[in-house]
Amino acid sequence: MVVRVLPDFLINQIAAGEVVERPASVVKELVENALDAGADQIMVDVVDGGRTLISIIDNGCGMGRDDLARAITRHATSKLPDDDLLNINFMGFRGEALPSIASVSDMTIDTCNGADENGWQIDATTGEIRPSDWESGTRIRVANLFAKTPARLKFLRGDRAEMMSVLDVVKRLAMARSDVGFVLNNKWRFTKNEELMERIAAVMGDDVRGRMLDVDVESKSSVGMRLTGFISEPTLRRASSVDQYLFVNGRPVKDKVLVGALRAAYMDVMHAREFPLCALYLTLPTNAVDVNVSPAKTEVHFLEPNHVRSFIIKALRDRLSQTMVQAPVVARPVADLAAPTVRWTPSERVGAEPVKFDFGIRREAFQVRDDIVRPVMPQSNNAAAVDVNIDNTVHVDLPLGRVVGQVGNKYIIAQKDDNMIIVDQHAAHERITYEKLRNNKIKTQPLLTPIVVNLRDADVMAIVSIVDDLKKSGLHVDAFGEGAVAIFEKPADWDMDWGDVLRAIADEVRVNGHSSQLNERLHLKLANYACHHSVRAGQKLDLAQMDALLRDIERTERAGQCNHGRPVYKVIPMTEIDTWFERL
Repeated sequence: MVVRVLPDFLINQIAAGEVVERPASVVKELVENALDAGADQIMVDVVDGGRTLISIIDNGCGMGRDDLARAITRHATSKLPDDDLLNINFMGFRGEALPSIASVSDMTIDTCNGADENGWQIDATTGEIRPSDWESGTRIRVANLFAKTPARLKFLRGDRAEMMSVLDVVKRLAMARSDVGFVLNNKWRFTKNEELMERIAAVMGDDVRGRMLDVDVESKSSVGMRLTGFISEPTLRRASSVDQYLFVNGRPVKDKVLVGALRAAYMDVMHAREFPLCALYLTLPTNAVDVNVSPAKTEVHFLEPNHVRSFIIKALRDRLSQTMVQAPVVARPVADLAAPTVRWTPSERVGAEPVKFDFGIRREAFQVRDDIVRPVMPQSNNAAAVDVNIDNTVHVDLPLGRVVGQVGNKYIIAQKDDNMIIVDQHAAHERITYEKLRNNKIKTQPLLTPIVVNLRDADVMAIVSIVDDLKKSGLHVDAFGEGAVAIFEKPADWDMDWGDVLRAIADEVRVNGHSSQLNERLHLKLANYACHHSVRAGQKLDLAQMDALLRDIERTERAGQCNHGRPVYKVIPMTEIDTWFERL
C-alpha cells in the first residue's frame, strides 16, 4: 500500500465530520468564538433550519487583516497563549471550526477591530480579502451548508427539528453567560446582564419561579472546587432531561459524572422515570479537568471523577434535606397554646394489624424501632412535647400550621396565617419512616465461607476499582485469583444472585466510572418497607395524632415529598380560595 498525504480540502472535510454534525454545531462553534472575542451582544439568524443560511453577528473585539487571513487556516487559534493544553480558559481552542465549516459551505466573514481605517471581508472559499464597510465586531455568514458534501446533506432532519436543535444550543450558551444578550431569529430574546434566576425562567419557563433552590457550596477537601446555581424542588420535574443545564468552568457539557451525581442526589425524592431541573455551575482548577476530549467539546475528563461526584451528591442532598424547622422563631405563653405537640411513642398503635416485615427484610437489618411505626395518642398531658422556659414561655415554630381536621380519612387540613394547608397523611408518614430507616446503619453479615463469583477479567478490574464504595454500601468484596471475586461480607438478609448483581455493577462502572446499583437496591427496599408500614390513606386519625404527624414532618429532612416523589403537602393562599367564590 502507498502512503500519501491527504490534500488540505479533504483534511478539512474530515475535520468537519467531527466538528460540524449539523447546523446547530455551526451555531455552537461560531457563538463560542464570539464569546471568546468578548462580545456581550450576539445575534443569530437561521434560515431553513440552517441549511440555507446561518448568520452570527457579535460586538466583540473583531480582527485585523492578518488575523483574518490566519483565522481560516487549520489549527490557528488565539485561545492558547502558550502550549499548555491543561490551562484552557476559553470556550474554543482547537482552531478547527472556521476551516472545517468553510470546507462544507460558502462562508464569508466581515470584521473590524476598531484600530484599522476600515473593516475587512474574506471569502473563505477563495481566501480573497478585501476592504469592507463593516464598522465593529464580526459577522459570519454560512450559506448552503453541506452543499459541497451532498452525502452529509441528506442526513439532515427537517427544518423544524434542526431549528429546535439550534434553539437548544443558544439556550445552553445563554445559560452559561447570563451577562451576555442573545437574539435568535428576532424571536427568542435573552437580555444581557440578567439575574441568573430571570435567565433560568426565560429558558425553562415561568413555572420555575419560586420553585428553585439555590446552591452555593465550596469543597473543603479540594481547593478551588465550587458548585453554584439552582436545582428544582423535587415536586417540580420533567418527563425528560431537557431542562438540565450543566457547566464546567463556564463550558456547557453533557457529562456522565455530573448527570450520574444529579440522579443519585434525587434518588429518594423523585421517581426514576422523572427528571429534576437544574442550572449547575462547577468550577475547579483547569489542571483538574481535561476539556480536550472531543472535537465537539461537550465532554470533559476529571482528574478525580469520584471525588467530583461525591462532592456534588453531598452538596445537592444537603440542600434537598433541609427541614422546614431550623430553629424556634416564636415565643408565646404556655396558656396560649391551643394544642401541644405530641411525640411518637411506642405504646398502642393505631389500627389492629400487626407490624410485618415483608420483602425479605428482617427487623435486625435496619435496626427498626417501634416508635417510628404509628403516631399515637399520648397517655397523659405529660406526653406533650413543649419547650417551656423559666419565664413560662414556649418557643413554637409551626410551618404547617394548626390542625383543623381530616378529609376522607386521607388528608389533614391545617391553617397557618392566611393559608390553608392540605397534607397527605400517608405520604407524610412514609417520608418520616423512610428517613428514620435511612439514618440507621445497615447491619452486615460476615460470611464464614466467601461467595466466589467468576467474572471476566474486565469485570474483575471494574469491581476492584470501586471496592471502597461497595464497602460503604455493606458489601465487602475483593479479587479472588484470576477471573473471580469473593464476597466476604454482605448486607444482612440480602439473598440474591450476586453474579448478576456484580456483572451489572461492572457494566455500569465501565460506562460511567462508578455504580449506583447497590444504593438503588437499598433505596427500593427501604422505600417499600416505609410505604407498607406507614399510616394508610383511609385511616382515621384524631386531632392529637394529626398534630403529631404535622409536627414530626416539619422536622424531617426532604419533607416536601414522599420517597416516591409525590408531594406531601400543598399550601393554598386564602386569596386564591376567595377567587373561587368571586370574593375579589
